[in-house]
Amino acid sequence: MADESKDTTHFGFRTVAKSDKAEMVADVFHSVAAKYDLMNDLMSFGIHRVWKRFTIDCSGVRRGQRVLDLAGGTGDLTAKFSRLVGETGEVVLADINSSMLKVGREKLRNNGIIGNVNYVQANAEALPFPDNHFDCITIAFGLRNVTEKEKALASMFRVLKPGGRLLVLEFSKPLLEPLSKAYDAYSFHVLPRIGELVAKDSESYRYLAESIRMHPDQDTLKQMMDDVGFENTTYHNLTGGIVALHRGFKF
Repeated sequence: MADESKDTTHFGFRTVAKSDKAEMVADVFHSVAAKYDLMNDLMSFGIHRVWKRFTIDCSGVRRGQRVLDLAGGTGDLTAKFSRLVGETGEVVLADINSSMLKVGREKLRNNGIIGNVNYVQANAEALPFPDNHFDCITIAFGLRNVTEKEKALASMFRVLKPGGRLLVLEFSKPLLEPLSKAYDAYSFHVLPRIGELVAKDSESYRYLAESIRMHPDQDTLKQMMDDVGFENTTYHNLTGGIVALHRGFKF
């Protein structure tokens, strides 16, 4: 990881002031919001849908429950949770980025998902919800963009009900060296080119590739979850560790 002091953090491979990172990340997602779903399909060859389906299957969400889809972006998980919790439940789609939230709201409403979904612009490090409020929290491909990850995990722990669970779906560290090398070549050479051709923005996709490399590996993230109070914390590697799903409970 990049050298960090109390006042600096990493933005991709660059070291920047912590006070500047949120706005720099915001600029990236304002830029990519309109093409986000298309780019997800192209970048992952559609496999992101399998990763998200696995996350839903591990959520244990039932009718009548309250779910927070944090950094929920264009609402893929929210749409599934909306059906699972039914009319008596609630799903909150929260994202720090107004452009992503707007795209997600339009997409879900166009698909007829209206009644049990609320939209909140929120910073993961200081969630604007009461203590012990949600039965389940998911954050998919969002934690690596958060400036103070420990603060965000502690904030999620606070708003989770006793007995509730957190699911963190995030890019991680490939298990095998040949896969890691191929993944690097794809991320740093092919991905920015796709971003340039499709979204007219190679720099944002270069940042996204770099942010993946700077994210804590599987065991480090598990320890971070343990440190803020989560219990029975486990992770499941997907696609050879390119992605991992971490799960922790609040008792």
